Amino acid sequence: MADIETVKQQVCAVVEREREALLALSHRIHANPETAFQEYQASAWLADYLEGHGFTVERGAYGLPTAFVARRGTGRPAVAFMAEYDALPGIGHGCGHNIIGTASVGAGVALASVLAQTGGSVVVFGTPAEEGGSAKVTMVRCGCLEGIDVAMMVHPSGRRDVDGSPVVARATFEVEMFGRAAHAASAPDQGINALDALVIGYMGIAALRQHIPPTARLHGIITDGGQAPNIVPAHAAGRFYVRARTERELEELKERALNCFRAGALATGARMEYRWVNEQTSELWTNETLAACYRENAARLGRTVLNGREAPPMPTGSTDMGNVSKVVPAIHPMICISDTPIPGHSLEMTAAAAGPLGDKAVLDGAKALAMTGVDVLMRPEVLAAARRDFEAMKAREG
Repeated sequence: MADIETVKQQVCAVVEREREALLALSHRIHANPETAFQEYQASAWLADYLEGHGFTVERGAYGLPTAFVARRGTGRPAVAFMAEYDALPGIGHGCGHNIIGTASVGAGVALASVLAQTGGSVVVFGTPAEEGGSAKVTMVRCGCLEGIDVAMMVHPSGRRDVDGSPVVARATFEVEMFGRAAHAASAPDQGINALDALVIGYMGIAALRQHIPPTARLHGIITDGGQAPNIVPAHAAGRFYVRARTERELEELKERALNCFRAGALATGARMEYRWVNEQTSELWTNETLAACYRENAARLGRTVLNGREAPPMPTGSTDMGNVSKVVPAIHPMICISDTPIPGHSLEMTAAAAGPLGDKAVLDGAKALAMTGVDVLMRPEVLAAARRDFEAMKAREG
């Protein structure tokens, strides 16, 4: 078997060889933002790139038109890279998914190039709609991770490099209030104000925030506030996220959030309807063995990656990669793309995702992921330790 150091140099050389193509792909996706489940161009471009490098690609995988699965090699271990490529409404790639998708396909191509020396196989999953649709949950339910040993991806950060972010569980609900229309000036007593009911619920959410753990979040928007100022609103609606440290804690908080809106309906006489929408996402189980390998490999590239269990807390978010991490050992490290702190989901982040440090994150991310894949394929003790970490986490948290 080839020397592992030589193989790691080889995968990095492949990424360098592909530098121009990878950065062009990242910029192309960035310049053509597509929101959840509408990523027809980005999905096709990434799949075309993999197909052009010898992968067998299934498009429209798992019943999702903009998902794909690309495979090279046979047998185990099987290393999976998760590619995301959806954009945010209004601000484009303010979460840098152009970087995620391109780094993952770059890592896949680099690792596939050394399979003759390492054995095993490489799979790249094209996973649409991370921002709201949570397609990975559907794909996991359909069995996409059967036969997969580990799953990895990198995610851009506007703050620092860290091997695992404090990702929390999330549920989404839509709420509607139904009242009765009436003239708001001459006959308000004959109306039932659905907007008042919704606003009371909204204010209840605001009041509840000070009485929940610091790792929990409640936030949302009003999507319908009525038709005209001189009509008592007969209908109002909103969309809200509930987040908590674990799925167990989430279940309790979901009911408390709904009670805020039940109170609004009771106070005004409106009728309330709600529905849980999209897929519920899990907290992230960062695999410590894989995270340690990633930190060491990123250090080879001159990056200082903090240990997420020891680093100062970062802002909390959610991702369907959490659901992946509860099925196979997984990592979701953050890779910095800005010299100064900038918030995610912002226009500043959108600009950085196509800037010089964003480009560096594409290449460094692909290299670090590919080298971590080499560790999994060539060091049996790494995979064994990753599995032990996973089972321990499942026993402790599951």
